[in-house]
Amino acid sequence: MVHTGYNPALVALSIAIAVFASYTALDLGARVRDRAAGPRWAWLGGAAVAMGGGIWSMHFVGMLAFEMGLPAAYDLALTVLSLLIAMAATGAAFALVGRPGAGAGTILASGTLMGLGVAAMHYTGMAAMRIHGNLAYSPPIVAVSVGIAVTAATAALWLTFRRRTVWQTLAAACVMGAAVAGMHYTGMAAATITAAEAGAQAAHTAALGAHQQNLALGVAGATFLILFLAMIASSIDQQRVQAELRMSEERFRAAVQAVRGVLWTNDAQGRMVGEQPGWAAITGQTRAEYEGYGWARAVHPEDAQPSIEAWNATVAARRTFEFEHRLRVKEGGWRHFAIRGVPVLDRNGTIREWVGVHTDITEQREAEAGLRESNEEIQRYAYIVSHDLRAPLVNVMGFTSELVATRAEVREALAGHPRAAQIDADLGESLGFIQAAVARMDALIAAILKLSREGRRTFAAEPLDMNALMQAVRDAHRHQAETRGARVEVAPDLPGIVSDRLAVEQVFGNLIDNALKYLEPGRPGRVTVTGRIAPSGHARFEVADNGRGIAEQDHGRVFELFRRAGPQDQPGEGIGLAHVKALVRALGGRIELASTLGAGTTFAVTLPRHAAAGEAPTREAAPLAAE
Repeated sequence: MVHTGYNPALVALSIAIAVFASYTALDLGARVRDRAAGPRWAWLGGAAVAMGGGIWSMHFVGMLAFEMGLPAAYDLALTVLSLLIAMAATGAAFALVGRPGAGAGTILASGTLMGLGVAAMHYTGMAAMRIHGNLAYSPPIVAVSVGIAVTAATAALWLTFRRRTVWQTLAAACVMGAAVAGMHYTGMAAATITAAEAGAQAAHTAALGAHQQNLALGVAGATFLILFLAMIASSIDQQRVQAELRMSEERFRAAVQAVRGVLWTNDAQGRMVGEQPGWAAITGQTRAEYEGYGWARAVHPEDAQPSIEAWNATVAARRTFEFEHRLRVKEGGWRHFAIRGVPVLDRNGTIREWVGVHTDITEQREAEAGLRESNEEIQRYAYIVSHDLRAPLVNVMGFTSELVATRAEVREALAGHPRAAQIDADLGESLGFIQAAVARMDALIAAILKLSREGRRTFAAEPLDMNALMQAVRDAHRHQAETRGARVEVAPDLPGIVSDRLAVEQVFGNLIDNALKYLEPGRPGRVTVTGRIAPSGHARFEVADNGRGIAEQDHGRVFELFRRAGPQDQPGEGIGLAHVKALVRALGGRIELASTLGAGTTFAVTLPRHAAAGEAPTREAAPLAAE
């Protein structure tokens, strides 16, 4: 058996190569999961070359450090194969563990693959050695060397991909480097070399010759150069990451400024620590004043305790903090601020710190207060107007009741008169129109009062006989139509719908009133109301007239509030059609206009035939799509 030993300097060099290569490869391999770092294959290739080449170089230098007193040569094909095995195995391991969502099982499989690759590279390299002697292995020690490689490779990959910090990567590199070196020297311990003939040791000096030392240094130097270039690539990518972080931080600060917010940070317990320039800028507090819970002294006395209680409850619950309070600003006085604080969690789920924003909402709160005051004034005015409208309405209702009571007396007084029956019928019809108008006005006043109380108009759906409803609306406009020498015709086959009666009466009452207003004087006027079921299943009603018409450029303007199409001396205030459009949309319908100057106008109203089960149409109902 040949007496063997090791050159300490080359052993140290081989271990340094293993650690340096492991750090470089693990750092490059950890970037495989970062999609923003560039092509995945480039980092995989770099990691494979760094790790595979470094392991191979470490093995080669370790072999040169082995003093066995026998001349040795290396088979080129097997030596190259050992290098390729190392690169392929490490590259495959990084590709496997670098996949998104890789878990403990994947890391175990990758570590096993990398460890077996290291072992295969080592024993292939040993097989490439040509010596004048016999080489044998101890199976138990070989198994130990393979176990060391697999265990350490798995641990290194777990440390690297569990969290990418410099110190953890360095620790993983030391583990991996020690594993590679340990596996190599354990594998060497498993080998037994026996000289082929006596005196063979004399053919080779006990120490390494200068040529071998230079070869070892050359291999090490080339390896360090490759690893140095890989570290430069990693450093450039790290600079990219740092630049992205700076840009992200600047973008975040710009976003905070864009919403007129002030950024602050607190520790896990909600205490202000460190410099808080934003907080100091709005409150004027110094660091000594706001640190800890001193920030609460800038809060309005009425809001301080509720703010602290809400903050403590949020910290305990580890949820997003949302609150409002008043702060004393450095310019003096109090301003309203909306607060939103978000907990920043560690990987184990514990709160590391809080990041929040104070946004000045003083103008918004003042506008809301003004709006509330305005709404209250409108509400009071609506009450007054409703009261003042009801007073004369009550008188009209009283006089109408008296007329109804005296109708019999009038009938007796005109007994025997040739037109007595006609006069009585006309009187009855007129009284009916008055009573219907009074009832409608009373319903409108009730709607105004309800709107004032609730702040919005609601609708009550009921089945509507549209023939009867349209005829009632037509009769209410009978006097207006007769005055203008026009007639209003209602088709007998209108489809029924389920909707709010008062709102539907308002829609078609305004449309008929508008049509009568704009009939051409001097020629017979005609307003027709027709209806049908549209292909969509909705009810479509059309109010058409033969009036003066509306110019095409004015079709959109007629639905604007206080806007009228054509000359401004035309009748009306520009309210009716705007109100009609709002009502139709609130009922879930749609209104369309078709008109030609000198030929007349047609308004088409499409309404749902049925309200949703158990619901009334509401202002939020979406308008129908075009037929």
